[in-house]
Amino acid sequence: MVTYYEYLKSVLKKIITSHDTLAHLEDKPGDLVIIKKEILKINGFFQVLVKKIDTEKLASTDLLDLKSKFEYYLENYSFEKEIETMASLYSDDSNRLKNMRLKILESLADKKLMDNIEYAIEKL
Repeated sequence: MVTYYEYLKSVLKKIITSHDTLAHLEDKPGDLVIIKKEILKINGFFQVLVKKIDTEKLASTDLLDLKSKFEYYLENYSFEKEIETMASLYSDDSNRLKNMRLKILESLADKKLMDNIEYAIEKL
C-alpha cells in the first residue's frame, strides 16, 4: 500500500517529468500537441496536490508553502487559450512554439516553484 508521502512524492516526480519534457523540446512542427498535453498534465497535478496536501497530516511547512505556490500558479497562469489560438494559426512556426514553451517554463520558474518541488521530493 502506498503511503501518503509516497503518493505526494510520485505526483511531484510526474510534474518534474512533464517540465523536463517541455524543457527538451526542439520547437518542431507538431510540438504544440506535446506542449498542450504537458501543460494540461502539470495543471492537473497541481490541482490534485492542492486538494491532497492536508495541513493535519503534514509535519513540514515546506509542503504547505508549496501548496500555496500551486494555488498561485493555477490562479495566475493559463496557457490553454493561447495554445488553442496557436494551434489554428501558428502550429508550425518554430519561433512562436519556442516563445510559448519558454513562457510556460518561465511561469513554472516563478517563485522558484520547480526548485521547491525538487526540494520537496528530496525531503519526502
